[in-house]
Amino acid sequence: MAPRAILVIGPRWVGDMVMAQCLFSALKAREPDVAIDVVAPSWATPLLDRMPEVRRRIDAPFRPKEFGLGARWRLGRDLAGRYDAAYVLPGSWKSALVPFFARVPVRIGYRKEMRYGLLTRMPALPKALKRKTADTYFRLAEVDGPRPDPRLTVDTANRDRLLAAHGLAVGGYVALMPGAEYGPAKRWPSRHYAALAVARMAAGDRVILLGSPKDAEVGAEIVALAPGVIDLTGQTRLEDAIDLLSVARLAVCNDSGLMHVAAAVGTPVVAVYGSTSAANTPPLSPRAEIVTLGLSCSPCHEKVCPLGHLDCLEKLEPGLVAAAAERVTGKAGR
Repeated sequence: MAPRAILVIGPRWVGDMVMAQCLFSALKAREPDVAIDVVAPSWATPLLDRMPEVRRRIDAPFRPKEFGLGARWRLGRDLAGRYDAAYVLPGSWKSALVPFFARVPVRIGYRKEMRYGLLTRMPALPKALKRKTADTYFRLAEVDGPRPDPRLTVDTANRDRLLAAHGLAVGGYVALMPGAEYGPAKRWPSRHYAALAVARMAAGDRVILLGSPKDAEVGAEIVALAPGVIDLTGQTRLEDAIDLLSVARLAVCNDSGLMHVAAAVGTPVVAVYGSTSAANTPPLSPRAEIVTLGLSCSPCHEKVCPLGHLDCLEKLEPGLVAAAAERVTGKAGR
């Protein structure tokens, strides 16, 4: 009898895709021989390639806000007959269409957006888990035991190439990730990152900046305030960021996708939280410290500060992050 095959409709954010590994790991622990394929856009390839639980990525030929009925129907029909079960991680109605069109016999996802008929099993999402992404994904596997943390593999050859290209040494640098795709209410100010960078360089560390091309502007602001910082924003691929983070002495970041990547390669992480809550989407690692002011107006979960002052991040001084960095780098490795 052939091993079972499972289709997963993956999430569309980097951090969420990292946290989806909690589900993949649970499914493989339950059925070691099961094959897991993930429908995801092309940007997710470097992440899924670093997850040993995943057999392959299937291209999602539709943009995030696009209904794309025809494309979903064609993909579903192409996948027909290949899978025994499907898990739909996004909560939208349209996300459940591909497994439905593929006639996957068991289709599992949370009870959202009137997906009756499209899904065959729709557990209710407890209110207490509404924003706890990793826990909600893991819960879909319906297994006993603790939730596993994500663990990405590292390409050592690519890592060594990158270290040589940028004149870096294992454990000799700090990685700062000043971006956050969600919006400015997640971004610790550039001047604070710069002040931290100056302090780390004075202590003997080299400092690099990692991020997407969208983070290049904030990267330039930090370099202008902290000469000597190596700005790699927009200059590395996602797989490069994974490998560089794996041997960084420390990662300091906002609540972002790269925060979850850093945690998943075992690097000590200091995560700065403003409009969001670490109770919901923390870095999933024992080597992590959270820094937040816990103001009465936060977490508001807004992309832009509704009060116009962004006190939750503006008033979060670099000294608090520096102290957290000392604590986390003193923790034992995994």
